[in-house]
Amino acid sequence: MIIRHAFKNLKWLDLECPTNEEVRQVMSEYNIHPLVAQELVGPSLRPKVEVYPDSIYLILHFPVIRRKHSKRFVEQQEIDFIIGKEFIITSRYDAIEPLHQFSKLFEVNSILDRTDMGEHAGFVFFYMIRMLYDTLSHELDFINDSIRDIEERIFKGRERAMVVRISEVSRELLDVRRATSLHKEILESFDIAARRFFGEAFAYHTRAIIGEYYKIHNHLESDHDSLNELRETNNSLLNTKQNEIMKTFTILAFVTLPLSLAVNIINIPSESNPLTGHPQAFWIVIAGTLVSCVAMFAFFKYKEWL
Repeated sequence: MIIRHAFKNLKWLDLECPTNEEVRQVMSEYNIHPLVAQELVGPSLRPKVEVYPDSIYLILHFPVIRRKHSKRFVEQQEIDFIIGKEFIITSRYDAIEPLHQFSKLFEVNSILDRTDMGEHAGFVFFYMIRMLYDTLSHELDFINDSIRDIEERIFKGRERAMVVRISEVSRELLDVRRATSLHKEILESFDIAARRFFGEAFAYHTRAIIGEYYKIHNHLESDHDSLNELRETNNSLLNTKQNEIMKTFTILAFVTLPLSLAVNIINIPSESNPLTGHPQAFWIVIAGTLVSCVAMFAFFKYKEWL
């Protein structure tokens, strides 16, 4: 499907799951290089930048957080950009909300005849990519909220349950970082290509695009560091609790030692055993055991082991 937008002399063609016939039509209409047209037919695995006499070809993958059955997972959405002097073509294989929002902005600019879009298609790309990164920043806010929720639950004594939750959020961060890992190199290559294609005056906007990427990068690094700190804190608290439990069981074993020892002694079949046949033997053993237990308990408290 081809969706066309226009503003003054600027044209924007948005291709959604383009067919071979639609790609051939666009290729003929805008003199698109055959290698680029071939790329538009299906998704590409890696981002890239290629420069042609009449256009710059750019592929970027943007992560999006999906929700299904109360669980979240990260998908990569590919957008292909073909940027000419007076046209920009986007090709995508999913419904991408930021581009839908940008289409409304583009139409509003057309209706009001504003000049915010600039004099060539490079400015359209600048506002488009800025909106994509802004949407990604809002997506990362959900991860940030999850990290704060994990922190609260850890200090409410739910360390064991948070082991799994930390792993889930860590996986989300890893998927987002993987999707954006090559943006820096691609945008820096685009910066060089765009300066030659649109002129040095456009350098401010290309550097601003890289600045938008670094906002996302710093957000990811901050969340990653926070999550690692929480993981270490959670593990420390879990280890402390386990050590306390083990210490309690060890002390209980020592406290009950006199009872088991006394029972074993009284059951020794020997004529020299002073308790054998004694009418108060049972109560003597009980009293001796209680005194021993109390004495050991007091000793442990004195040593601050309890």
